[in-house]
Formats: sequence, structure tokens, C-alpha cells
Amino acid sequence: MTTQGFVVTHAKDAQFEKGLRSFFEYRDLGMKDATQGRVTASVIRAAGGKEFSSQPHLHHTEFQLVYVLKGWIEFEYEGQGVVRMEAGSCVHQPPGIRHRELGHSDDVELLEVVLPADFKTETVNNVNP
Repeated sequence: MTTQGFVVTHAKDAQFEKGLRSFFEYRDLGMKDATQGRVTASVIRAAGGKEFSSQPHLHHTEFQLVYVLKGWIEFEYEGQGVVRMEAGSCVHQPPGIRHRELGHSDDVELLEVVLPADFKTETVNNVNP
């Protein structure tokens, strides 16, 4: 008997692809199909040789968690200021919070979990309206 929605992925079989940001590569962990679109989870890493450029934006989500696996990344968050995250750091980005990335290490790797799987990203004029 199989359990509906059961999924396992392994790093040794990982395939990274282009995604939301051109300076990152994304490894889909298979949660979207396993949860019928309720959740998406990805490992995100810096894409070598790609120029960094980040605009203020927000995501239309119900839940978003970012956990730093390796390296460091800095964000500016509406009402919070600059937040530097290093390996082992975790942030819950509330729905609709304006933010932008300020920079990251060449070896950065993140785990991101978002509900729902198909969420919209909206560019905004600045982080602090």
C-alpha cells in the first residue's frame, strides 16, 4: 500500500533550476505535488557568476519560513531594519511584509517553506512605505 503524498528527495540526486531570482538556483523538494499545492519547499543557493540585484518586494503568502543552511544573507524588512542571517538562522516572513535582499555569501544555501505553493510576488517602491 502507498501513502498518498509521501515524498523523499536526496541531495545526491539534486537538480537545481532557475527560479524567481536569476542570481539563485532552486531545488524543488517535491512538496507542491505531495500536498496538492498547499505547500512548497525549496533549497535555494547562490548561482555562480550571476549578478546580484534585488528590488523591494512582498509575497502574497499565508506562511513563509527561511532557514539558512550555509553561508550568510542580509535582508531589510519593513519595520525591522537590516537583518543578517547566518548558518542556523531562521526567519518567519509574515504575509505581505515588504523586504529586499541586501547581499549574500557566494556559498549561501537556504531552505524555504511557503504556503500556498503558488504565491504571487509584487514589486514595491521601497521597503518602508
